[in-house]
Amino acid sequence: MTGRFVLALDQGTTGSTALVVDPAGAVRARGYAEVPQHYPRPGWVEHDPDDLWTTVERAARQALAAAGLHGDDVAAIGITNQRETTIVWDRTTGAPIHRAIVWQCRRTAAACDRLRAAGHEADVRQRTGLVLDAYFSGTKIAWLLDQVPEARRRAARGQLAFGTVDSWLLWKLTRGRVHATDVTNASRTLCLNLATVDWDDAMCALLDVPREVLPDIVDSSGPCAETADLGWLPRGVPIAGIAGDQQAALFGQACFAPGDAKNTYGTGCFALVNTGERPVLSAHGLLTTVAWRIGGRTTYAVEGAVFVAGAAVQWLRDGLGIIAEAPETQVLAESVPDTGGVYFVPAFVGLGAPYWDQHARGTIVGLTRGTTRAHLARAALEAIAFQSRDVLDAMAADAKAAIARLPVDGGAVANDFLCQFQADVLDAVVERPAVIETTGLGAAYLAGLGAGLWRSLDAVAERRTIERTFRPAMTAAERAARYEDWKRAVERSRGWATS
Repeated sequence: MTGRFVLALDQGTTGSTALVVDPAGAVRARGYAEVPQHYPRPGWVEHDPDDLWTTVERAARQALAAAGLHGDDVAAIGITNQRETTIVWDRTTGAPIHRAIVWQCRRTAAACDRLRAAGHEADVRQRTGLVLDAYFSGTKIAWLLDQVPEARRRAARGQLAFGTVDSWLLWKLTRGRVHATDVTNASRTLCLNLATVDWDDAMCALLDVPREVLPDIVDSSGPCAETADLGWLPRGVPIAGIAGDQQAALFGQACFAPGDAKNTYGTGCFALVNTGERPVLSAHGLLTTVAWRIGGRTTYAVEGAVFVAGAAVQWLRDGLGIIAEAPETQVLAESVPDTGGVYFVPAFVGLGAPYWDQHARGTIVGLTRGTTRAHLARAALEAIAFQSRDVLDAMAADAKAAIARLPVDGGAVANDFLCQFQADVLDAVVERPAVIETTGLGAAYLAGLGAGLWRSLDAVAERRTIERTFRPAMTAAERAARYEDWKRAVERSRGWATS
């Protein structure tokens, strides 16, 4: 190929984004298409897999057109994606057997409860670094094979393929020639052994996931496939970088040294810290995951996952109708001095780290007759920061060191109020990069590195720039009091299902 640009395909929970990145590491153009959500039952979340592909294609076409480029100008493609979301399709026709089960979906919570009650949690954690929760792909795969007629029989015959969204996009980009996933996405399935970095037969047996449906595992950087002739892309463009969205953001923030951490604010919030070339098990409710694998060398991370962050703001818009657009929340939040005692725990799909409570539910406490939409908007933004503190405090406890500096990214960090409040409640400096779409940028860096556009991690790190720094301004007494009130609100949320 003669191209000089990297095309990063970022398939997220609420939308698909494409970035065109030039040889200097700058974003030349962007495309975006929203993804429809489906909620067939309370706690269930689905996507149409064909929507995921068509929105990626639409966003990519937009980005190339905006940059004034054609497919021949693309030197490499990077893929990043919502993780854990589970798709099973027919290997011959390429047709999905069911809608994708989204990472937020709670339909397999009871199955996880049964496995935990049977005493499997400790072994699962040791093997995979994860916990038994409906968040991950393994129980979702089993549900699809058991609920779709004839699916388990077809799977045993090798007729079906499972993939997270990266695998699905890779299948579509190659017109079914490649069935693979990168190691970061594989590490979110409950089926990968962290020590061997390969599928674990014991976990597959425990979850009733047949090896026949699983994809090949590839590095996060380096050519793993080439495009078919798609019309808007020519045949032969190398796909040279793949990583789950949070690992891609860690890479995009140039967190290359052990101890480097970041927090991404999107549909959910995800804090990761690089732990180097050995997996470290958390003692404080966090996950152990693969950060990336390059040249066969694996880097690990510890992660804290908050399930609902920006999605809480989306609920204010779509569920309550009190805002028309997300940026309104900053204006509303800054129009009142505080929340008037209101705390909002957006546990719509349970609570993730460090609680791992599948049965917690969304709760708003402290309402009075004087509560306004401004108070609710401010409480929603504060909840994002409080949930992040829950995770980052656990991370600091594991590391036995306070977090003094926090690089942040994701669409929600365009909100100045959120960034400042995060600095205040965490008592740490918050750094916002010039490009907040660090997930897509990380995919571009992995692909560019894999295709030889950049020669080293140092060359990638040189491309990261800070746009603004937020420093804590809250008093220690106020910080402590507010956080205690938050924790009481969380306990209300957790007690709901059993009260």
